[in-house]
Amino acid sequence: MENQAKAIIESLFSEQVQNYIITHEHDDERDLVLRHKEILGVPSAVIAEQIAGRRKAKEKLPLYYQTPGIVYPPAINLEQTSSEQTARFKSSLITEALAAHGDKPLARAIDLTSGLGIDTYFLSRIFTHFDAVEPNPGLLETAQHNHQQLGATNIRHHNTTAETFLAQLNEKVNLVFIDPSRRTSNKKVFTLTDSEPDIVSLQHTIFEKTDNLLVKASPLLDISLALKALDFVKSVYVVAVDNEVKELLFLAEKDFNGEPLIHSVNLLKQRHDSFSFSLTDEATTIAKFSDPLVYLYEPNAAILKAGAFKTIAQRFKLAKIQSSTHLYTADLLAEDFPGRIFLIEARVKPDAKSLKPFFPEGKANITTRNYPLTVEELKKKTGLKDGGEKFLIGFSGVIEKFLVAARRVK
Repeated sequence: MENQAKAIIESLFSEQVQNYIITHEHDDERDLVLRHKEILGVPSAVIAEQIAGRRKAKEKLPLYYQTPGIVYPPAINLEQTSSEQTARFKSSLITEALAAHGDKPLARAIDLTSGLGIDTYFLSRIFTHFDAVEPNPGLLETAQHNHQQLGATNIRHHNTTAETFLAQLNEKVNLVFIDPSRRTSNKKVFTLTDSEPDIVSLQHTIFEKTDNLLVKASPLLDISLALKALDFVKSVYVVAVDNEVKELLFLAEKDFNGEPLIHSVNLLKQRHDSFSFSLTDEATTIAKFSDPLVYLYEPNAAILKAGAFKTIAQRFKLAKIQSSTHLYTADLLAEDFPGRIFLIEARVKPDAKSLKPFFPEGKANITTRNYPLTVEELKKKTGLKDGGEKFLIGFSGVIEKFLVAARRVK
């Protein structure tokens, strides 16, 4: 069975098959499967998977998309893998961290969980030699082929486990990167013990081989529990793309014993918004509270995941609406605030007649925070449909519930 899978993967490498995939990129792949059992000697389902993967890669992995001969994984694997944007971020992060650490030259690094090799490739570009470790032979072969297409001649691929590779490693390296996966496919990851390889058990061995460790983890992971489980963590990065948290990164430096900084990063198309703080900052900050003033502020998803609920208010001179609502307010506009900013036009009632002057087209972008009615219930009660330029925002204050008509200014 393994040999058959290997043969199918290798058949995708042919120029004829690759040309077919490019030519039929915009076809309905489901129709291809219905009409053909095989295409150019390859099962039609496999060709369909490649076509779907190529379309997905156009946005998620543009360099892969632009490179001839790339082979794509199944849709579920492609969905879970790093995007080019987050992979490039990790590469720049490591470049800066190792420069600050004084590591020169950047001779060798290891990815202990290479998988499809996206992070592997972008990290490899800053090192002379790079080792990609992956126990799944199919994934490794696909990654190796793609790395060759991308011109990455400095990557050595190893079909083995992280544990075995570390046991055989007899020299120190500049960096070890690891991205533990879920132990079971139907279980969400809240602690590092839900993942494999077991980074908590492996970290002692890893720090015998390197002074620098980068751990990538699920966005659902509890940050405080991870900090208790991992040694020498110097920085934590909560990484979002277009306001959706994609991954957590823990950067550890051997023998570091200070308090880690937590960085929230929201990667946008033209820039990225970042905010840094420590858990001590958050614990010692005293928040002020207020009913809504002129502007309403909503932090981006990375800040909320990082837990900078009070620190963000202090830094931007904002008042919290309520302790659990995580919306903020001020009379002045703070244009560099990392999130959305709304100008409140009026406090309104949840009925069609009251809302008509503010939403004459009968459309609104409705959102709620800690409010007794859901978005769907508000739609039903007000008769408003999705759309338009303005917002209807429901939230709880310290004493009262508020519903406001607003327009977005950032």
